[in-house]
Amino acid sequence: MKQEIEFIKFNPTQNMTVLIKTSHPAEEYQHIASRIMSYDHVYAEQVGFIVPPLRREAAAHLHMAGGEFCGNACMALAAYIASEQEMGPQDFTELLLEVSGTEQLIACQVKKRLNEYDCQVTMPLPKQIERQTIKYEGIDLDLIIVRYEEFIHIVVEVDEFDDAIQKRAQNLARLLGLTLGDKLIGILLYKPQSEELAPLIYVPGLDSLIWERGCGSGTASLGAYLAWKTGREITARIKQPGGSIQVVAQFDEKGLGSIHIEGSVGIVAQGKAFIDVQHLNLNKGEAHEYGHGFYQTVE
Repeated sequence: MKQEIEFIKFNPTQNMTVLIKTSHPAEEYQHIASRIMSYDHVYAEQVGFIVPPLRREAAAHLHMAGGEFCGNACMALAAYIASEQEMGPQDFTELLLEVSGTEQLIACQVKKRLNEYDCQVTMPLPKQIERQTIKYEGIDLDLIIVRYEEFIHIVVEVDEFDDAIQKRAQNLARLLGLTLGDKLIGILLYKPQSEELAPLIYVPGLDSLIWERGCGSGTASLGAYLAWKTGREITARIKQPGGSIQVVAQFDEKGLGSIHIEGSVGIVAQGKAFIDVQHLNLNKGEAHEYGHGFYQTVE
């Protein structure tokens, strides 16, 4: 038996994102997302659900399949709402979103540019930034821990994105996912000399481990870290495999201020998908190539 699902597919910095328009019980989110994300289906890196907002001032509520927060998905939903307003080139709109993973309303600015939308999103501020050195897999690993309400990002400065450090990052993400209880674990490998970022995102609720082509929330965390490290406002265009995302992180005598990211979003597909209503049977430990990244179901 098949269930019909209405979806829109977006391209925010090649972090392919599917948003679901039809209403579904929350307990079905993870099953629907697992099928939508798979190579033999719509194929994406992440899935969110558009639901009515609780607060009157919000234009919509975005609930990610794993209950996590996602900056690129915020940009995608803002672009979709703007597209429904039939904006002309260079037209501009502002809106607020409710988003899973944070109590803060997310402010979005959207401007239409030919067939894409330029989006600016005000991001949640981290609750804490701290430096720790741990001994992991026989080496001393210098970590920057960026903590939020329900997720955590780890910044690791590296010289190269080699296989050894990527494998170590994958193992660390799995370990933290099992021990911390957060809805999202991000390991952000950062090359300071070239301002390049390789973001690894693990969502325990979906058992998904993905090297993303572009990560909005990871870019915001990196900006927060750089502002905290230097003690000044940071404006940086962070290069990632799918393109660049700009971050502006304010910093003054009171500490870290507002953070916003800017990127472009394309709407690449819209239509109906069909999902088997029976639960998806994934073999534990089975690894899959996942776009330009890595997807794995975890023991």
